[in-house]
Amino acid sequence: MTCSGVTELPEWHPPGKDCGACGAQNCQEFLLLVAAGEKEKSDCPFYEETHENSSLTEGEYSGKDVVGQAYDFVLLPLPGEPSARKIILPFRPDLVERWDIRKGDIVLGRPAGAGCPIQHVLSVIGANPVTGVLTCHTVGPHRARNAEVKEIQAYHVVGFEGMARVTRNAPGFARRQFFLPSYCMMQRAHTGVVMMVLQKSSGLHVRVEDIRLD
Repeated sequence: MTCSGVTELPEWHPPGKDCGACGAQNCQEFLLLVAAGEKEKSDCPFYEETHENSSLTEGEYSGKDVVGQAYDFVLLPLPGEPSARKIILPFRPDLVERWDIRKGDIVLGRPAGAGCPIQHVLSVIGANPVTGVLTCHTVGPHRARNAEVKEIQAYHVVGFEGMARVTRNAPGFARRQFFLPSYCMMQRAHTGVVMMVLQKSSGLHVRVEDIRLD
């Protein structure tokens, strides 16, 4: 969907989560609809928590989560990827083999093992039929609207992998640290044990495991 004749976008920016809750396909389309007068900024569920601080724009972070917990770093996507990689284990790992879940599939479920109340839509980029472990990207709910979805219902979060943007302390190997997944709709800091830190030309490539919502 395009909005013809629109040349300027509003100064406020949504947080880039492409959650679809506003009714648009993604945040960029939402901004175009706002500029065209077809949507209000308040239609974004994140507007109230982001518009009060005008210094925060898309891709910038305050260093504290929704309950005021400071986090050490934000976990951003690897270069060219849509979101940080999430490694999960379904409560029924046998379904990975039984349903032949593989790369490119869309799975739906809630990270109940970590105590998260939000259902996630995940695009599978790797599947192990022996262990049932899936490596995925978190994608917006619109991806599940016109696709075949395999609903696994509940899963454990084994780990995350992505690029770290330091807000307080740099990730340290074998340390449990607070971090914020950049696509976390709840904006709640997680903790995890840093299992890998690689300095690359694009930044700090990290893997974090034993994920908890503390």
